[in-house]
Amino acid sequence: MVGWSRLLSPAAQFANYRAVLQAPACRNALQQQLRRMGGDHGHHHMTVKPSRFQWDKFKDLIHFYVMLGVVPITALVLCSNIFVGPAQLAEIPEGYVPKYWEYEKHPISRFISRYIYSSQQQEYEKALHNLFEENEKAQIRKLEEEVRRKMSERNDYQSYYYRPTVAKYHRISKEAADELEALRGD
Repeated sequence: MVGWSRLLSPAAQFANYRAVLQAPACRNALQQQLRRMGGDHGHHHMTVKPSRFQWDKFKDLIHFYVMLGVVPITALVLCSNIFVGPAQLAEIPEGYVPKYWEYEKHPISRFISRYIYSSQQQEYEKALHNLFEENEKAQIRKLEEEVRRKMSERNDYQSYYYRPTVAKYHRISKEAADELEALRGD
């Protein structure tokens, strides 16, 4: 029951303002707003409308960017299709090795393939390099795991974490401990 009373209270407040909204002055304001003006020349009113500044600005920017981008690109495509045209198949002269971009048919595709994208051979070699790097990392991880296993098996110390001067004293103390253990003789 508490929930229903919570929902009905805004409706009751709206009912209080209903009479104000139905007044003739409010109805005329919602229909059309007029600015009454004096003077002797023709019409004596001006219709008050909301501003169209944002809409006009949006249209101006759309037209500007269309003219800036779409029109030059369209001109470029038309000129390349009219004056250059698609590539024709021909015999490859003996001793000539065609470049990778010469296999494209359209002149724009040739331009993009030559100056923007890398060749398939270069992409293949990049992939091989990535595989080589990952293989090297895997081998290093495998070697580190082997070193850790050997160190735990022999109760050895991690020599690659210490300078050799510090490791020397550790070796001496380990040898002394081994000698004591040999003398004690379990």
